[in-house]
Amino acid sequence: MAINITDVFFDLDHTLWDFDRNSALAFKRLFQRHDIGIELVDFIEVYEPINFSYWKLYREDRVSKQDLRRGRFRDAFDVFGVEFSVDELDAMAVTYIDELPKDNHLLDGAWEVLEYLSPNYQLHIITNGFAEVQALKLQNSRIAHFFETVTSSEEVGLKKPHPVIFETALDKASVRPDKSIMIGDTFEADILGAEKVGMDTLFFNYRKDNVPKTYKVVNQLTEIKRHL
Repeated sequence: MAINITDVFFDLDHTLWDFDRNSALAFKRLFQRHDIGIELVDFIEVYEPINFSYWKLYREDRVSKQDLRRGRFRDAFDVFGVEFSVDELDAMAVTYIDELPKDNHLLDGAWEVLEYLSPNYQLHIITNGFAEVQALKLQNSRIAHFFETVTSSEEVGLKKPHPVIFETALDKASVRPDKSIMIGDTFEADILGAEKVGMDTLFFNYRKDNVPKTYKVVNQLTEIKRHL
């Protein structure tokens, strides 16, 4: 147990909740419902980097929530030469958001790590995901009970890495930054953002990114036990 740390803050998607696996299952149902004649595997391969880029723009307030939901579909379908109307794209976006929390696979080691940490630390979530969907993910994956607080960017009105979302989460948890650690998979949003407010950090290198060696990194969730 880390002596100085009392509170552990997690990102949710791609950190605990297996976004890629659950998203693929949601897309399978979406393609069936909207009768889309593209190979699902091929579409997802194109969609995932586009979605990642849109989330970066969303974090930077360069696109709106609607732009993100609509644009990532439009741009992915463009690659296949398939065009849909705005209404059709919006309908697909609604279907996707409705379907996404129905499958709730966790990343390997997530449950084990939460059970390991929960007797000794207060656990929390800080997420840029849409509040209503994130709440369903936590409930449906049966991990909501592990967390004392959940702070979302929609609730705060600002997104990670903005300091205010971390400061809000710390205030809700009634804990000082120097007693806290942030664990997440997006280096800029989770690690650099938390560092700016004085929190300790642990980068879950989900995408096998190259990051400065001065930062603590884990490649598997179970490695968190070595640090806490």
